[in-house]
Amino acid sequence: MAKTQRADLHQRADALLDAASELLVSVGPRSLRIEEVARRAGVGKGTVYLHWAGREHLLLAIGAREAAAMYEAVTAAIRLDPVEAALHRYLRRLYLEAMQRPILRSIFLTDEAGLAAFANQPARSDLAETKLIAADEHMAALRDHRLLRANLDLADVDHAVQAIAYGFFAAGPLLPGDPHFSLDHRADLLAEVIRRSFEPARTPAPQRYAAAAPRIISASERLAARFRRIAYGTAAD
Repeated sequence: MAKTQRADLHQRADALLDAASELLVSVGPRSLRIEEVARRAGVGKGTVYLHWAGREHLLLAIGAREAAAMYEAVTAAIRLDPVEAALHRYLRRLYLEAMQRPILRSIFLTDEAGLAAFANQPARSDLAETKLIAADEHMAALRDHRLLRANLDLADVDHAVQAIAYGFFAAGPLLPGDPHFSLDHRADLLAEVIRRSFEPARTPAPQRYAAAAPRIISASERLAARFRRIAYGTAAD
């Protein structure tokens, strides 16, 4: 595909995703309609289908674009300070990035029926494999540089970390609106649970994080690129 044509497709995809994102935040996943997305973007309904196969595919693309930006922000933070690759700091930043983005927050806090639109997309199976590989690479880099407690099973750590993080994402709407539990405070609590559960009691030297960071950055970049490919459809070809 010619460079100019690809740029035009990418720009049009962004316009459609912008329109769809506004609708998703205002009406929720179950009420989002392709016709209204097209109307807001100033194009015909058929133009949307040039990028995505249908409403559920578009929903996945909306979330994927935000997830790509989230992982890019996390990667940038690790580049600036490799200690951000520490498991507790990585999870803290992911949590803040996700909850400060209205689209991702709406995905994490939506009801089970609404979330099915994301879970049932065929493209999600490839994404799940990429996420698993990225998580394995991150954990392995931390283990190899003695940034996790000794003798931990990495599969157990990954499962437990996901369960803990999911609990923090899901618990918000169920808890009283106590101002003490600000977003930053909840992120700090998540980080402390992760640190105490899986990391050495004695804080590792910064040089060990610097040594582990390149592998972790590479894995995060691959994951962000995969999310972007899902988000932009034919514009990513």
